[in-house]
Amino acid sequence: MLVTGAKGFLGSHLVAKLKTLGPKEIRITSSSENDLREYEECLKVSKEMDVVIHLAANVGGIGYNQEKPATLFDDNILMGVNMMRAAKENEVKKFVALGTVCAYPKFTPVPFKEENLWDGYPEETNAPYGLAKKMQLVQAQAYRQQYGFNAIFLLPVNLYGPGDNFDPKNSHVIPALIRKFVEAKEEKRGEVVVWGTGEATREFLYVEDAAKGILLAAEKYDKKDPINLGSACEISIKDLVKTVGDLIGFEGKIVWDKTKPDGQPKRKLDVTKAKEEFGFFSTTSFSDGLKITIDWYMKNHK
Repeated sequence: MLVTGAKGFLGSHLVAKLKTLGPKEIRITSSSENDLREYEECLKVSKEMDVVIHLAANVGGIGYNQEKPATLFDDNILMGVNMMRAAKENEVKKFVALGTVCAYPKFTPVPFKEENLWDGYPEETNAPYGLAKKMQLVQAQAYRQQYGFNAIFLLPVNLYGPGDNFDPKNSHVIPALIRKFVEAKEEKRGEVVVWGTGEATREFLYVEDAAKGILLAAEKYDKKDPINLGSACEISIKDLVKTVGDLIGFEGKIVWDKTKPDGQPKRKLDVTKAKEEFGFFSTTSFSDGLKITIDWYMKNHK
């Protein structure tokens, strides 16, 4: 089995879980050793593999998406197309492609159902990234139709957990907030500035649960239709900010920079199909996952 992006946030958790299942071989890739934007490199790493789980991606929060939209589009579409094409050429038996909740239209009925995926254009701040990832679904369905290639496509919601990316230049909202509040408390600052209005809502999936869902799908799901992976727990950014600040013990003021974008107005997935098709449901409560993530950062950030 090949796991691309295995040294990344999600990849490291998935590989650890995979090792407990005792596979014959786990081959991993990392961006420092394998440039998966190059087709020949993809051919090399997928040779003689029976299953490929493609997690490698260039990802980040709203600010990073606004700063690097072309880079995010190029990197993700090249990695996705070349990796699946190489896997088909090497006669891989199953390909698991990971999409993103950013692929959904900006205004999607809540909770997002897989059938809504093509009902409109994604939220503008992350559309290039979302559409590049979405092309893996198009490719998977085309390869299944023409070549009988078994490729599946999963749509995870925003992930969080220990080992996340806490770099303020390209982190997602939860690690960005944790770092902001910890630094403000340690430096005895009186306020923390947060992007947007706080009115947007998000759903978050604990990384260990996401890894479990991906492995269940790899084992049990073999259909052309995309499948959501989520926790079915929705929270406003305003409530999220207050919760993170309280857990860290920040007692200062929260300032909302309303000149910055909120991103997609609402995000919450319908997770019915994942439970029906391969028995996946989230088992980690958001409060527990958040505490574990904060504790990990407190122990490791220095």
